[in-house]
Amino acid sequence: MHYIGSKEKLIPFLKKEIRSSCGDLEGKTFFDLFAGTGTVSRSFCNEGLHVSANDIEYYSYIINHAYLKTDSLIDYQQQLESLNALKEEAGLIHEYYALGGGEERNYFSNENAKKIDIIRKTIELWYQNKIINKERYYLLLATLIESVTYISNTASIYSAFLKTLKKTAQLPLELKALHVNSSRVKHNIYNKDANSLIKDISGDILYLDPPYNLRQYGANYHILNTIAHYKPFKPKGKTGLRDYYSSPYSRKKDAYKSLKNLLKSAKFSHIFLSYSSDGIIDNEEIKKVMLKLGEYHQVSQEHKKFNCKNSKTKNNKVVEYLHILHKNTF
Repeated sequence: MHYIGSKEKLIPFLKKEIRSSCGDLEGKTFFDLFAGTGTVSRSFCNEGLHVSANDIEYYSYIINHAYLKTDSLIDYQQQLESLNALKEEAGLIHEYYALGGGEERNYFSNENAKKIDIIRKTIELWYQNKIINKERYYLLLATLIESVTYISNTASIYSAFLKTLKKTAQLPLELKALHVNSSRVKHNIYNKDANSLIKDISGDILYLDPPYNLRQYGANYHILNTIAHYKPFKPKGKTGLRDYYSSPYSRKKDAYKSLKNLLKSAKFSHIFLSYSSDGIIDNEEIKKVMLKLGEYHQVSQEHKKFNCKNSKTKNNKVVEYLHILHKNTF
């Protein structure tokens, strides 16, 4: 997925710095508190760590559950073939997000919208009738969600749709198997507000990658949540928004206070905070609050910033700061 704030290209940098600060990772606990699509969590699964991943967005919870809680030896190709062979049937995705539904929204071709609907209905039916268990349910939902991103008629995010169907949006939806976690260690997945959850958890390594600008994930990926929940609601406005969680980390007046409170509440010996030079919170403010909590230093790396695929922005470089805190007391 082309995802806001993805750390996929920064994984080598993050691993190097975390290993340098923490030494041997075998047997340690690693908590990814703002996991998103789980790129960082998955990258640490094979390090012998006990990984926990959390995100407030339900579609993220489904994706992380699939990648981190599924038996890597599972072969579900036959079920994917059955789902891919289903005949189209209109449902709420066609009604809300395709031109044929009458709402004048062009997120999907009519055919793909109907295919999403019948696949989503069938997965739910299988689960309710106990044909599949909860693990397989999340795996199939995650497969659908990821597959949908490849045929969506958007410029990567769902805050708007394109007027005419682009080439990839005209391709037929096809579910393809995910390459899930192959770790020998069992991992934990959460779907909670980070500042609430932090009060109930503790461990060795805490990785923080909170939203850093005004983009609200619940708004930018609202259709993925609609597919995940798949319950009727009243879409709002031209883009068909649903009610969504508004993160304080994406509000200038609340971001610093939220981060400060989280850091104070954290019961972890090593804390790593990824934060962009484009972020709402000033670099010096982060440094100031961390210095009060223990031994602190920062490292940085320049990388390509997130832009929508049709963006004409010329300045596409950004600095990623990794703020590193060895917390003295809890």
